[in-house]
Amino acid sequence: MGWIYVILAATSEIIGTMGLKMYSQKKTWKSGSLYLGGFGASFVFLYAAFSYLQVSIAYAVWIGIGTAGAVLVNMIFFDEPRNRARLISVGLIVIGVTGLKAVS
Repeated sequence: MGWIYVILAATSEIIGTMGLKMYSQKKTWKSGSLYLGGFGASFVFLYAAFSYLQVSIAYAVWIGIGTAGAVLVNMIFFDEPRNRARLISVGLIVIGVTGLKAVS
């Protein structure tokens, strides 16, 4: 159950990041709601995950998935630069997060 909460937290963080990007471009209720709701839900789910998993593991996986997801979402939806170095870096984040999950 803890891993489900971590995945929900990371997904919510990615949604919050999208809302933040949208809110920085145009301040609307929709973008503000995505921004605040996404990050708020992310913290709620992460807090719930702490009841099942070690804080250090849950937090590291949440940050890793959220960071990699935010970078990819910004590349896809907001036309941030796509280059080999950025994609390799995201791949290394995913490898690190997978490694942490494998040993926990």
